[in-house]
Amino acid sequence: MMDSTFLGTLTGVARDLRDCGGGTVTVLNVNARNQQLLSSLGLDHILDVDVDGSAWPEERRQAACELEHCASPGPICKTEQAAHVLEAHQALCEANAANSSRFRDVIDFLEKEVGRKLATAQ
Repeated sequence: MMDSTFLGTLTGVARDLRDCGGGTVTVLNVNARNQQLLSSLGLDHILDVDVDGSAWPEERRQAACELEHCASPGPICKTEQAAHVLEAHQALCEANAANSSRFRDVIDFLEKEVGRKLATAQ
């Protein structure tokens, strides 16, 4: 399962790569549900989608080995987390204008939340 924050993060990375002149983001092993989600959000034109699981075989093996040894990142700053979720949803709206109506309420809430947290921190 991929949620909107994860998809927005991938979209932001793909956009940044495009803007700096190189690279793409490939989503591997996409099941039918996630393929439909990517398509309905208009992200299948921004992200490379590997449906059959054949792309990047060596890199996938290396990543699987590395993931076995991942440590927890530790405590997460709630303000930074909210700002990241906001950025991810804004990226989805920038990628496809139709997403604006889907995520308007989330973005409005997060803008207020981040603003409130930043004001409290000062």
